[in-house]
Amino acid sequence: MTLDQLMAMQIAEGVSVGDILTIDFIASVLGNVLAAILILIAGFVIGGWVSRRLRKMSQRHARFDETLFNFLGNIARYAILAVTIIFVLNRFGLETTSLVAALGAAGLAIGLALQGTLSNVAAGIMIILFRPIKVGDFVEVAGRMGTVKDITLNYTELASLGNVQIIIPNSEVWGNTIENYSIYPTRRAEWTFGVSYGSDLQKAQGIILDTIMADPRSQSEPEPFIQVNNLGDSSVDFLVRVWVDAGDYFAYQADMKRKVKEALDAGGVEIPFPYRTVVMGGGEAPKGMGQGEA
Repeated sequence: MTLDQLMAMQIAEGVSVGDILTIDFIASVLGNVLAAILILIAGFVIGGWVSRRLRKMSQRHARFDETLFNFLGNIARYAILAVTIIFVLNRFGLETTSLVAALGAAGLAIGLALQGTLSNVAAGIMIILFRPIKVGDFVEVAGRMGTVKDITLNYTELASLGNVQIIIPNSEVWGNTIENYSIYPTRRAEWTFGVSYGSDLQKAQGIILDTIMADPRSQSEPEPFIQVNNLGDSSVDFLVRVWVDAGDYFAYQADMKRKVKEALDAGGVEIPFPYRTVVMGGGEAPKGMGQGEA
């Protein structure tokens, strides 16, 4: 039965044309609203599901960076929601082509006004994609040292050695030299120990090396290095290099300074320190330094 036949039957039953159009319009609007709600629900559900799946990929595989997949999950979710909104607008008969063009122009204007912020966002994307640092790494960047606590699109958060929050814009992170102390499992500790010129150098070398290598944190491979590398004003200086686990580095380096000093004292090896001899009293002026004429 066609719409005209239906209208004719309803008119014959006493229903006016205005009533028919009103009922049809309301039904159409209600249908579009219901369809829009279903589309939005589907978009949120699908977006959330895709985001969770991407995040779980980093949890199942240790070699995947959690920060990267969190970022990809958010991007996927927002992209699906954007497509969902376009479908909803099309459902109500709105022309989305002009809307997209207007949004593009507005985006260009906003981009020009927020160049600094967008440079941070671009740098944040590069940091997340190429992963020179990640959450938990101990790093030095832009002249600041600390543990990476968070990496967002705009900034990188560090916790200093004194547990003070440090916020660094991503453009400064990506545009500066990064020293990552956590990337390799071992580090090489280095010291310079000075002994007096009158000391037995062979004995001093043995005491220094034996003391350091007696510590269980010291690694014998690669082979430790010890050698006289400088003849100072008041001391003969030994350069010592020993490998250690990266996590033990700072405490290990400090401990060895104290242990070596105590061992050299116990072994009778003098550790020199600068001193100055001051001669008090009068006397003739050194030759070559004449007195002024009256």
